[in-house]
Amino acid sequence: MTTIRVPVLIVGAGGCGLTSSIALSELGVKSLLVERHPTTGRLPKARYVNQRTMEVFRQLGVADTVYAKAMPLRHISRIRWCTTLAGDGPLDRREFFSIDSFGGGSLTHYAKDSPCESNLYPQVRLEPLLIEQAQARNPGGLLFNHELTAMVQDDQKVTATIHNRETGEDFTVEADYLIAADGGRTIGPIVGSELRGKRNLVEMVTVYFRADLSKYWDDDYAMTTWFVNPGGGSWSSGVLGKLGPTKFDRHSEEWMFHFSFRPDDPARFDESSLVPRMRDLMKLPGLEPDIIGIGHWTVEGVLADRYRFGRVFLAGDSAHRHPPTTGLGLNSAVQDAHNLAWKLAAVVKGQASDGLLDSYEAERRPVAARNVSWALMTFENHALTDTVIGLVRGDKDASEKNFAMFFSETDEGRTRRARMRHVLDVQRMEWQAHDLELGFDYAQGGGAIVPDGTLAPVRDPMGGIYTPVTRPGHRLPHAWLEKDGQRVSTLDLAGWGRFVLITGARGGAWEEAAARIAAERGVTLEIARIGDGGTHADADRAWTGLRQVNEDGAILVRPDNHVAWRSTELAADPEAVLRDAFAQVLRH
Repeated sequence: MTTIRVPVLIVGAGGCGLTSSIALSELGVKSLLVERHPTTGRLPKARYVNQRTMEVFRQLGVADTVYAKAMPLRHISRIRWCTTLAGDGPLDRREFFSIDSFGGGSLTHYAKDSPCESNLYPQVRLEPLLIEQAQARNPGGLLFNHELTAMVQDDQKVTATIHNRETGEDFTVEADYLIAADGGRTIGPIVGSELRGKRNLVEMVTVYFRADLSKYWDDDYAMTTWFVNPGGGSWSSGVLGKLGPTKFDRHSEEWMFHFSFRPDDPARFDESSLVPRMRDLMKLPGLEPDIIGIGHWTVEGVLADRYRFGRVFLAGDSAHRHPPTTGLGLNSAVQDAHNLAWKLAAVVKGQASDGLLDSYEAERRPVAARNVSWALMTFENHALTDTVIGLVRGDKDASEKNFAMFFSETDEGRTRRARMRHVLDVQRMEWQAHDLELGFDYAQGGGAIVPDGTLAPVRDPMGGIYTPVTRPGHRLPHAWLEKDGQRVSTLDLAGWGRFVLITGARGGAWEEAAARIAAERGVTLEIARIGDGGTHADADRAWTGLRQVNEDGAILVRPDNHVAWRSTELAADPEAVLRDAFAQVLRH
């Protein structure tokens, strides 16, 4: 049997696995990715790409390609609840409520915190783009229609048996490490991983179709419309979302329609009923959609008990699964890959000890736990929406009377509408989770950082207000700088396997010490002296307001843009302090 030797074996070609492949290639580490399916899926799956994920793609040189094809922020800047799309009855074509989302509309504060906008790019199109990017960086390093059928590991390596599903041949892959990005289908059971949490909450069916809805979809900036069915309540309501791919307003060519069912409802298997239900909910009796595909999936909120099993690391859906609310699944998966890749590269290259890899679970699992909990809360919030609209499940007459009163120009109607505005102020947690997307940190213990004893900022319990800090463990705050006449973000200073030491005008002693230590350890280090006479100009003084250290202080930033260490002022022996910081971070 043929044996292939590679530093990292990746199993699974979803967003996590493909990002891992791209990131490792950018870091100069060879990998092999195997995927059991012959090609990517035919369903949209995840579609919201948040700011932090776009920052990762920016670092990997993928962002511009995504932006060139994705649905821009302005066209996903609103979420709304409506009765129908068409119809001429007194309750047809009425909007209960709309809310700004994902940094669009009135949410202009998102723009000052990141060089990247969020966007909409369904996984059915994102994955082929990532495949193209991964193959260009690692020719021959992606094997589709290949399945891992067995795996063992020892202190030196992982040994996997790979089955070519087209030819029927088997071969062996020996790798230093394995990334399990297979959704938990194969590797998790082999290593004994347990996914714990809430399962089988709702059965979902997604209809992916083409249709011209431009006569009826009357909001060019709405990403999603929730329809309310007076006859059945939320279990038989539907959710319509636009998908592009070339027109992003009401002329969107492709759409997806979600239906939710109770887990014990046999109707979820009756695909022939889906198009008639779409027609009924939207009041479009003549709708003849071109069905691209129909998908069945289960809403759950689960988290793996462990992320590391020897030389095997679980990532993406293998490690955590969320309800779709707040769009955390794909984004968390990409960010898992970003966290793990630079650490694997540092270990493979001998820059760090294997102990650095323990920090992957220590850092990413608490973030996933928070994300799973958040998605479950925002999912459950939709029951509040039903109540405040006036849905009475199973009582169509009562629901219609409540709807009529809701829209009436009476004192009670105005009160009901005001009540809904207050209740849906809670639901903004789902679409205005700015702090959840950017404010997570790796300072809970066991991470690859050096704590400085300062307190974390108090996080907004509603998830909306992000507080940028340079505290170790947190993402480096974004500020625009100037270098050689070019505008660059502070986030552009690190990456590609390199650390960056940020200093001020009086930080020369830090710079000299860091350069010597980096050379000794074989670590790539960038020096950024920000301010007058420095390498970068703080033109609008934004960085001065964010840095939280003095002109003679310093900040050490990891390759993934998270702060590893900082000192507010010059130490008596800067070389000793920095030497200890690098040793703690790299686990030497």
